[in-house]
Amino acid sequence: MRTFLKASVLTIYMLHLCLLIESKNGVSSRKLKRIKEEVAGYKDVAKSIINLAIYGSAQNRSYERLALFVDTIGNRVSGSDNLKKAIKYMYNALQEDQLQNVSLEPVKVPHWERGKESAMMIQPRKKNLAILGLGGSVGTPPEGISAEVIVVSTFAELQSRAQEAKGKIVVYNQPYVSYGETVQYRSRGATEAAKVGAVASLIRSVASLSINSPHTGWQDYQNGVPKIPTACITVEDAELMARLVSRAVKIVVQLKMGAIQHPDADSFNTVAEIVGSKYPEQVVIVSGHLDSWDVGQGAMDDGGGAFISWEALSLIRDLGLRPKRTIRLVMWTGEEQGGVGASQYYERHKKDIGNMDLVMESDSGTFMPLGIQFSGKPEARTIMSEVMQLLAPINITKLYDPAEGTDISFWMQAGVPGASLLDDINRYFWFHHSEGDTMTVQNPVWMNQCAAIWTVVAYVVADLDEMLPR
Repeated sequence: MRTFLKASVLTIYMLHLCLLIESKNGVSSRKLKRIKEEVAGYKDVAKSIINLAIYGSAQNRSYERLALFVDTIGNRVSGSDNLKKAIKYMYNALQEDQLQNVSLEPVKVPHWERGKESAMMIQPRKKNLAILGLGGSVGTPPEGISAEVIVVSTFAELQSRAQEAKGKIVVYNQPYVSYGETVQYRSRGATEAAKVGAVASLIRSVASLSINSPHTGWQDYQNGVPKIPTACITVEDAELMARLVSRAVKIVVQLKMGAIQHPDADSFNTVAEIVGSKYPEQVVIVSGHLDSWDVGQGAMDDGGGAFISWEALSLIRDLGLRPKRTIRLVMWTGEEQGGVGASQYYERHKKDIGNMDLVMESDSGTFMPLGIQFSGKPEARTIMSEVMQLLAPINITKLYDPAEGTDISFWMQAGVPGASLLDDINRYFWFHHSEGDTMTVQNPVWMNQCAAIWTVVAYVVADLDEMLPR
């Protein structure tokens, strides 16, 4: 009996060891072979999508649609009349494009208005300072605020000089390291300055290149801390003031801001679909956000991402394709204030989370594409890696970690696989949240390529026999 048991245990161990050896990223070699064969079956479909988007009759369509949109509407800040016009424009355009289930899902969004604003260095000499008030900032009294400036380069320096900062305007001259690391000065700058008794804060724009252009964005006050006016200034003016104070020169600035925080406004997420043929309740989302800041045209952030997502549905429709699952376009609103429209969408639809196959968002520009970023289980990643091989005709087959996107983060945190477009963003923060975000930034060839990648990934995932593992 003991010999038999030992043999049985050894047999089970060897079988388990064999299964481990043949497993790759949690997928057995047999299953991997089947996945490769299934995905490879889409080779001709992928070529058709690529050819139509890049070389065929749809060439430059997403670019031309975007140009007409932003030239007609302009920028589209949350709560504004321009955003209302933009949503109405898109609702009509999607219906004219003969997409299915075009609808507007109501949400509440912040409504902040910057009003008139100006800044003047009045000592040691008069100089106009280009500024952009930060989203959610309070205004100044009508006569403005005139105060001496203290320049710091870090929060730690501010803390060490807390006594000096009281009653002054804090100017942050933080170096640009990366957006993720440097943006904390924009988001927390006013609160940290208020904690040490400052009367206002001016933040060096979070930009990797500047031609004397301020960059705006949202900022966050902290409960229990006084709200002080805050704005971004140019890199050049921040460095100017840093040089002056290094010579012990006293600087006085007059700041005027007419910012107003209105009650939350009614708005909408804009939705359209290609309904699935076999599992219509199961969904792949392609998305970008329709709102922008109130400067420039919002062509790059995020007109390009929203319009290649629209283009994905148009290309699928043009080719007469109908995936097994529904592909749903969502043009989010209120992204710039922290994804407020997407958060409400998630709360409304999270009961259907089991049917959410993949959530995709493009919100880092549509420059020269490099690949797709992905977040999900190793088994799902294996499948996505195979899908990316279908893009070999344009030599864009890389899958990167992780997926990014404010609007899809709610789903990803709940375990739904997510994907985002990765492109060459070396120039992205030259224009981000500034007057420079115009149609001139966009390139039709790159937009064609981005649209082709976006469409191939969305269609193939939506048409596979099984949903992505989670």
